[in-house]
Amino acid sequence: MIAFLEGTLIAKQPTQILLNVNGVGYEISIPVSTYDQLPQEGQKLSIHTSMIVREDSMQLFGFASKDEKQFFLDLIGISGVGPKVATGILSGTNFPNFRDSIVMNDVSRLKSLPGIGKKTAERLVLELKDKYARSGITSGKSARISGSSVFDDTVLALVSLGYSKASVVKILDKIVQDGPADTMEGLIKEALRRL
Repeated sequence: MIAFLEGTLIAKQPTQILLNVNGVGYEISIPVSTYDQLPQEGQKLSIHTSMIVREDSMQLFGFASKDEKQFFLDLIGISGVGPKVATGILSGTNFPNFRDSIVMNDVSRLKSLPGIGKKTAERLVLELKDKYARSGITSGKSARISGSSVFDDTVLALVSLGYSKASVVKILDKIVQDGPADTMEGLIKEALRRL
């Protein structure tokens, strides 16, 4: 298995990169969340990978962090969720929001993710709820706002101003945990102060 690669970023697209590792070009599928964190083409890149081997293909999936890779592995471990759907989920949400949706049985929120229907959303909750609840990560404030329309609308507003979705979500999660703002206006003001 190829678990990690380091080389020069030759080309990048929102769903794929080409990485030169000692003269060998690796084509790696990525989620949009990883794309937002990539350096410029021609620069060095270290990326966590997961290799999926099938009867008719071998495919590498790349991730900006170990946590993102583990999130992907959790997803593909669920019956009915393949690598393509898992990558779509990673591109459509961040882990804290996904985890909160699982712990709170928010099937309707999960159904809004790409490639997820009602049955798959229910299966995700059934198979991952105990794991995520045991980790005791969900905070009261984060659960109250993350995944809500206020949180999502704030993300969209800040992304429309030109900030990357990954950095916006990270800042907003921190703001929610700190607790200084619980309205969209308050979240935007605090996020703009910190960005």
